[in-house]
Amino acid sequence: MTTAALNSNAAPAILPGKGGIGGALSDLFWRKPRFLLLLMLLPPVLWLGIVYIGSLFALLAQSFFSIDEYSGLINRQFTLKTYGDLFQAANLDIILRTVTMAALVTLASAIVAFPIAYYAARYAQGRWKALFYLGIMLPLWSSYLVKIYAWKLILAKEGILTWLLAKLHLLWVLDAWLSLPIVGGNSLSVSFTGTFIVFVYVWLPFMILPVQAALERVPGNLVEASSDLGASPGQTFRNVLFPLALPGIVAGSIFTFSLTLGDYIIPQIIGTSRLFIGQAVYSQQGTAGNIPLAAAFTVVPIIIMGFYLWGAKRMGAFDAL
Repeated sequence: MTTAALNSNAAPAILPGKGGIGGALSDLFWRKPRFLLLLMLLPPVLWLGIVYIGSLFALLAQSFFSIDEYSGLINRQFTLKTYGDLFQAANLDIILRTVTMAALVTLASAIVAFPIAYYAARYAQGRWKALFYLGIMLPLWSSYLVKIYAWKLILAKEGILTWLLAKLHLLWVLDAWLSLPIVGGNSLSVSFTGTFIVFVYVWLPFMILPVQAALERVPGNLVEASSDLGASPGQTFRNVLFPLALPGIVAGSIFTFSLTLGDYIIPQIIGTSRLFIGQAVYSQQGTAGNIPLAAAFTVVPIIIMGFYLWGAKRMGAFDAL
């Protein structure tokens, strides 16, 4: 009697269909989950494919056009003349300057980031690790332009850095450095060195986090075993820590190198009148109106980063992102 009552109150194993359009769509999505996945991915794919990649290809297509030197109008006939203009001395100087800056910023960021990331991975625990993440991420929460203009004030001739060096009677060191032909200038705020300092400051968090993630994957017993086998700290670093942390360093360098290649705001505000690739693209498509040359300049960092990402993938950098 009790069993029959329970069976009568139990819910049916298969519920009846809802009916209507909603029920039909629900049944369709249940039978064809790939169709549901397609509908969910379609809006972002269309946005990425049409708005972003489509506009990029439209720009790159114009790199095969040329500018008429007399009328200033775009000649929409296929030519490689614009790419030939990239090999002029002035344009090659811009490319070389930008790649050199990107490489130096990446190297300096790795050197500064490694001890910070090592401390966070090996010694910071609990509250201190939370403070570490807060300290690394906090600069990213402030305005990009505010940070750059703040550094412009810090590096200016009347800024706090010059004042501090004067108090320490080390102003002669700064003057000697600024007198050098390439890296110097009237002050740090209008010099190659000032641009380098601000680049390192702005992109440093993008290097610290991947390196810290890579170092946390290194088992502590490997370091202890190296020490037990008689290796010095330098040998442990070269043969154990550095090879295992290298994918993280390369992963961080993807950000620092690519962001430096394409940035034009920092060199525009802090630095000399010598252009970088980002500034050249901005000036050619804006002031000069030479869109084909601006598009050709755009191809340069794309090609460079294509080879860079290919090499980074071979080194396992994507596993540390």
